[in-house]
Parts: sequence; C-alpha cells; structure tokens
Amino acid sequence: MKVAARMNGLGTESAFEVLAKARALEAQGREIIHLEIGEPDFDTPRHIVEAGMQAINDGFTHYGPTAGLPELREAIANNSREVRGTNTDPAHVVVTPGAKPIMFYVLLALAEPGVEVIYPNPGFPIYESMIKFSGATPVPMRLLEEKDYHPDLDALPGLITDKTRLIILNSPENPCGSALTKQELEKIAGVVMQHPGLLVMADEIYKDILYVGEHYSISSIPGMQERTIILDGFSKSYAMTGWRMGYGIMPEELVPHVVRLAVNSVSCAASFTQKAAVAALEGPRDEVEAMVAEFGVRRRLITDGLRSIPGINCPEPEGAFYAFPSIQGTGLSSIEFEERAMNEAGVALLSGSAFGEYGEGYVRLSYANSQENIKKAISKLDKLVRSI
Repeated sequence: MKVAARMNGLGTESAFEVLAKARALEAQGREIIHLEIGEPDFDTPRHIVEAGMQAINDGFTHYGPTAGLPELREAIANNSREVRGTNTDPAHVVVTPGAKPIMFYVLLALAEPGVEVIYPNPGFPIYESMIKFSGATPVPMRLLEEKDYHPDLDALPGLITDKTRLIILNSPENPCGSALTKQELEKIAGVVMQHPGLLVMADEIYKDILYVGEHYSISSIPGMQERTIILDGFSKSYAMTGWRMGYGIMPEELVPHVVRLAVNSVSCAASFTQKAAVAALEGPRDEVEAMVAEFGVRRRLITDGLRSIPGINCPEPEGAFYAFPSIQGTGLSSIEFEERAMNEAGVALLSGSAFGEYGEGYVRLSYANSQENIKKAISKLDKLVRSI
C-alpha cells in the first residue's frame, strides 16, 4: 500500500506503546509497576458519573451542535472567568471529544508550509508531530534542568522570525512538571505583543494539579486574550480520560474554522458526556481537591526516592503528576534505561527522548499510582542502577 507522504511526519505517543509492552509481559506472568501512562488512578467522581447516566436515560444520545451544547459552553465560559479572570464569551468556546482535536484543528487552521511554530522541548510529543503534519516547521524552545525545567526566556526573541505564527505553551508541563510563573508569562506576553499576528496556544490541561502557588493564564494579561487559544479538558482534573471531553477557548474569528474542521472529522462530542462535563464544572470539588492532595504526597515520595538513587537527579515537580529525572549519571541512554527498567526491574516508564531531542538523558515517571507501588518501583530501580 502506498500511503501519503505526509504520514511520514506523523509521530506517536510512546506511553501507549510502552503500556502495550507492559501488558504483554503481564500476560506472561510478570509483575509490572505502571509509571508510564499519564492517567489519574482515581475513579471519576460519582456525581459526574450519575449525571452522565441520567443524560443517557433522558435521551441525550443524539447529535448535538458541533461547537458543543449551549449549557456546557456557558459552564466553560463561567469557569474560565473564575479560574483565569478573563471575560470569556461562550461563543468563543468549542467542545471536542478530548483536548487533542483542539490542538490538531488549531494547527491545521493556522500552520502550513513556510510557517514556523515554537513549542516546548522536552514537551508533549504530539505538539511536534502535529506541527510537522500541518507542513509547518517546529522550532523547539528548550526547557532547562538547571532552571527546574523552565525555559530561558531571554532566548525566546531569537527564536521568533517573520515566519513564526504560533507559540505553544504548556503549564503545568508534561513531561517535566514545571509551571510557568506570572512573571514568566508576562515576559512572554511582552515578546508576543511586539509581533503583530503572533498567537499563543496555551495548553492548560493540568491547571488544577498544582503544588506551588496558583494557576495563572497568559490569556489574563491585558491584550493577550484576543491572541490566545486555551486548550483544556476534563481528563486530568476530574479523572475522565475515557469520557473524551476537551475544549478550546479562542478568538472569535478562529471559531468557525475550528468548527468546520470538527464537522469534517468528528461531527460533535457525545451529548451525554457533555452533560456529565457540566456536572463536573458546576458540582462539588472535594474529590478533585483530595486527588490533588494525594498527588502531592506521592510527589514528595517519588522525588525523594529518585534522588536517593546514585546517578539520578530529580528536580521537584511544580504541577501535573510527572517526575522527569536526569539519568545521565547512570551511563545509560534514555531508551536503554526505559528498556532495562521494564525488562529487568519490572517498572514501566518512558524514555525522555520520546519527548523531543532535549529529552535525551532523562526519563518520565508518572506518579499516578499508589504510594505502595511507588515505593516498590523506587526500590527496584535503585537495585537496577546499583547493579549497573
């Protein structure tokens, strides 16, 4: 079969590949501790589940508006006003089955051959993959270990050319767990405002999972709301990965283009999951807060544990639920460490090189697993490294 040349530039998300390998080993009787997949190990809060079931019983099993049910768009706008302090209009909201479609649609609408897109590296691998698929040129903005995985913003102006159309930000960040400060976002906004037509796509999917300070959105900076596309969703904050619920908040002129792309691909998000999403935004937050508190305990556990292993250095994550330690002192490459951790120690984790060229020498571990399993994983990794 001869496939289109554009498929050569489309990457993947290695977490699912490593998960499949781990499942295969488990089928052979091996015990594997899963620290590879970025998914909360909590159940969706009960009131959200009940709202989804009630919606099915009430007949919300048919097509809905492509941009989303009016009540959900209103709830998202209200939540954004509260969380971000922006004057969000529901007409600027587009609901999609998961947050990735927003990323894809925005890049297809804005990027093309001859255009450059700046993105964080190490970073979520789908950024670079979708930039290339759109035909644009990805320009990495390096995150630095010595800055606890924050970028050198003094270098940002030098990355921008007359071809730059979009800058992607992710805060809190996957895979590094770093969170941009208000001062850093103001500095980025100052640079962006010097370039007419330059936009920002702010991936804020982990905004509710913070351990240091409060979430601050670049869209709240004067002059930036009309230049910012917010990418967000329900998977991480509400343990709703399987519900496939995401959304974008964007400048009004971009909305019809994104909606047309949705019409041509997914038609609309499922109506009953949208009703559940309304319940998530408008219902109690005690379970969300308890989940984040537990992640905070695990963060300390995994960071201290990794730091106790010779040859490993681990900055403390500021948000999300990932640790991104340097394993350069072990003498192994990232992929070698990933493979030996799986095959010899029974610990599934991800090679840092899966997150871009600047991820080499690092690995990602998700601490969305129990304290008991994290302790066991640290013990197994310690034994592996000492044997090396």
